[in-house]
Amino acid sequence: MWCVPNIVLALLCLMYFITYVDRVNISTAASEIQSEFGFSNTQLGLIFSAFAYPYLLFQVFGGWVGDRFGARKTLFWCGMVWALATMLTGFVNGLVSLFIVRVLVGLGEGATFPTATRAMQNWTSKAKRGFAQGITHAFARLGNAITPPLIALLMAAFTWRGAFVLLGAVSLVWVLVWVLYFRNHPKDHPHITQADLDEIQPRLDAGERPRIPWGPLMKRMWPVTLTYFCYGWTLWLYLNWLPLFFKTNYDMDIRKSAIFASGVFFAGVVGDTLGGVLSDYVLKRTGNLRTARIGVTVLGFCGAFLSLLPILYVRDPAIVALCLSGGFFFAELVIGPMWAVPMDIAPRYAGTSAGLMNSGSAFAAIVSPLVAGYVIDVTGNWYLPFLMSMGLLALGAMTAFLMHPEKPFEETAP
Repeated sequence: MWCVPNIVLALLCLMYFITYVDRVNISTAASEIQSEFGFSNTQLGLIFSAFAYPYLLFQVFGGWVGDRFGARKTLFWCGMVWALATMLTGFVNGLVSLFIVRVLVGLGEGATFPTATRAMQNWTSKAKRGFAQGITHAFARLGNAITPPLIALLMAAFTWRGAFVLLGAVSLVWVLVWVLYFRNHPKDHPHITQADLDEIQPRLDAGERPRIPWGPLMKRMWPVTLTYFCYGWTLWLYLNWLPLFFKTNYDMDIRKSAIFASGVFFAGVVGDTLGGVLSDYVLKRTGNLRTARIGVTVLGFCGAFLSLLPILYVRDPAIVALCLSGGFFFAELVIGPMWAVPMDIAPRYAGTSAGLMNSGSAFAAIVSPLVAGYVIDVTGNWYLPFLMSMGLLALGAMTAFLMHPEKPFEETAP
């Protein structure tokens, strides 16, 4: 079981877990930070979005760096930046300094997922791509689920400032383990076996530095980017505002709101894993790549839309939490097949194509929290942002049909 490819996948799972803890910890600590500095919800939305500005810029550039220089070095330097920035969050003194350190966290994490996709391209067989993407993102959602109660406990023991310092130190440990263990190409790892190499069958020499055909690649990837933006809008609404939604809308204390938010996020852990497994299962049974990717994606969008519909009419916190959990579960079904699509379309440029796709979610990470904060300040209605998400979910279900994972980019590029 603990062969080298599985250990590499485990390290990537741990990275996804840590990066999401470090990017969403701010939402649980937001009530204390807001109280200390006197921020409005609009200002808080600005802080939430700060992470996403460099995160958006570094999706494509970071994916290119991962393709060109390899996942080992790229993730090492990314990890150093986001870990130190997380630690520095504990020393901020106001809006400007908090905005700057959140920008630095986004700078460090911007290239992580596209580069991880490059690593998976070399270390994962085609038949297991959906599973690999699903399980790594499941660990990201596990990070979401654990973060609210974890931060609440750390804040009680060490204050919110101490919590950020400790989390940054944990990230540094992962960085060191990664750079010592990982190799860009499986054949270069000292403990790899021939059986593992035969199963993986990497297509590329990881030392190759391909030139990116930007124009044709962007033309192929824009429907994927648009579809992922529709998913990302809902994701970032959940990640940034859910703890405050329960705390403010139902007058809960921070620990109880953290428990409610954590329960919703745990549904995403199951959804992430199941989406990848289901996509691979459909591919194995039908041999139809389009059905395996598009079918599961559309199921996720439609299920999330229908799950959120009741919260427009009910106000009981338990029922609302169940609806939000169902919405997050179905939304996360989208992850496994969607992240496999760049690997299906353009395996030679897996990092860059994944970056192009994830720039949709990164742009949503800027717009979604800002719009939600402004709407809440102006109307006082915490349900309107979820109504807007439902519209984006419906759009995503339609744009998914514009994607063509069954047509490899190399065959259609001029």
